[in-house]
Amino acid sequence: MWNDLQTGAYEGMIAETTTLRGHNGDTIHAYFARPLGAGPFPGIVQVHHAPGWDEWTREFSRRFTQHGYSVICPDLYCRYAHGTPDDATAAARAAGGAPDNQVVGDLEAGLNFLKSLPTSNGKIGIIGPCSGGRHSYLTAARVPGFAALVDLWGGSVVMAADQLTPARPVSPLDYTKDLSCPILALFGDDDQNPNPAMAAQIEEELKKQGKEYEIHHYAGAGHGFFYYDRPAYRQEQAMDGWAKVFDFFHRHLQS
Repeated sequence: MWNDLQTGAYEGMIAETTTLRGHNGDTIHAYFARPLGAGPFPGIVQVHHAPGWDEWTREFSRRFTQHGYSVICPDLYCRYAHGTPDDATAAARAAGGAPDNQVVGDLEAGLNFLKSLPTSNGKIGIIGPCSGGRHSYLTAARVPGFAALVDLWGGSVVMAADQLTPARPVSPLDYTKDLSCPILALFGDDDQNPNPAMAAQIEEELKKQGKEYEIHHYAGAGHGFFYYDRPAYRQEQAMDGWAKVFDFFHRHLQS
């Protein structure tokens, strides 16, 4: 799908900060990018990673919008602080991190927001890298209504009993039986969380529960291999991964 555009076609988008009524009725910020035109357009709830609601995250949103998706990305750290992404992330971590129930509520608000748009085609996907992959997996299993899920190297989808906390009381893997949409998962073989054994455990559970899934493993890649601004970036693996993401969303959200 890279460079598969028509040079004579019209292209336009609006991207801006807006607000959502999130978990428990709290007003939170969100980044909202949508194509110009009447639509109908599919939607994507984008879940930011552990480094926060940062510049890479906003570029990620706009890239999907350039390909015809309305995208909402809630600021999951909005309640803890504002400032630079590093400041907000540090405040969220100092508070023990965003609780799972709160995150799921905020992302469900994003789903409802996209479905309410007059330009929506009614099909909404969810995607996230790193902790965002974990939160995407968790939310797609607990909230009905998503048509596709993409987990990009989501850490702590698999959690041992001694890793559970009041904020994260259940391993997302334990919700797999409730997953109601197809999933695409991308993993780097050099990653430590999820490591290859964890990735195999996720695949085993998806197969056991009879879910529709696609899993791809990348040799020579570790955690965050899409991040062009970090040493973890792997150009060849990242571009292949992007192609798989666009193909997956096209089949399940646009077709």
